[in-house]
Amino acid sequence: MQIHSHAEFDPSSNQPTEQGLQRVLQRLVQTMQRDALVRQTTNRLRETLQIDRVVLYYFYWQWHGQVTFEALSSEEFSILGSTGADECFNDEYAALYLAGRTKAIADIESASITPCHRDFLRTLQVRANLVVPVLVPKGLWGLLVAHHCQGTRFWTESDIELMQTGAKTLATSPYILES
Repeated sequence: MQIHSHAEFDPSSNQPTEQGLQRVLQRLVQTMQRDALVRQTTNRLRETLQIDRVVLYYFYWQWHGQVTFEALSSEEFSILGSTGADECFNDEYAALYLAGRTKAIADIESASITPCHRDFLRTLQVRANLVVPVLVPKGLWGLLVAHHCQGTRFWTESDIELMQTGAKTLATSPYILES
């Protein structure tokens, strides 16, 4: 049996434990602040746009992600935890959003989108869709998405600018940049 003389193994020294706890506490506070910012942003957007749902689709790994936050007009529209149709979102779409693409669809039934995408949106009860990328220096962090479920919706330039401002607010937040 080997005896360690390093400070981190010295039971009388609390310094490493305190440093570890401090890092955990700091990370927890940052996570809470990030979550509060995302919740505030999605709620404000949904209320201002007067639509059924605004979600944050967060990418946790190479174009795989899930809905991690949502603001709803009614609980019946909840898709929290939805992972999306991975076969529909591929490198081609990711490259477009990495380049700053914003996609506004007034009516999924008449839009020129792939059948896979249309079917996926139908399963989410979406009739109109507005997608804005959340771009951080590391790349595509997520998508900020507005859904209108109860009918078609023509997205105005001010609607699009509002969503882009929301995405930029998230993308420039130190709580998100450090996550």
